[in-house]
Amino acid sequence: LTVWQHASNVAGPREFSLTMASLRVLAAACLAATASGAGLRGRTELTVNPIRRVVTMLQGMQTKIQEEGKRDEELYDKFMCYCKTGASDLATSVQAAETKMPAVTSSLQETTAQKAQLETDLAQHKTDRVAAEDAIKEATALREKEAGVFAKDSGDYKTNIAAT
Repeated sequence: LTVWQHASNVAGPREFSLTMASLRVLAAACLAATASGAGLRGRTELTVNPIRRVVTMLQGMQTKIQEEGKRDEELYDKFMCYCKTGASDLATSVQAAETKMPAVTSSLQETTAQKAQLETDLAQHKTDRVAAEDAIKEATALREKEAGVFAKDSGDYKTNIAAT
């Protein structure tokens, strides 16, 4: 039997209408309770207890701080490794530079002296070249003069030989 059939069998028409009214009120109350329960649940999700919000926020901050702490620790370890190895590398580099410095200084002095010598040699060679060009001009002029004297004398000798 359904609820309706049971109510109609048990009661008369007046009692039946009361029972029907009671059922309607009961159904409406159930619907209201269900709706308000869902509404309360929805409101509970929307409006979380302030203490719960603070606890959740603190837990989030704790997680974030722990992650930052790990990242900072890794960076610190890298930096300390760099400090330890960087100082020894720098000391080694400075020592190598100090060892190499006298050799570089002497090489620089040798190169400077060689440059000065080459500049002196270059100036002397330029002077010698000018002197050699002057000597060539004088020799060419002398040979041209001698060639002219030879040509004149040769012509005179040929004329005298042809006359004899």
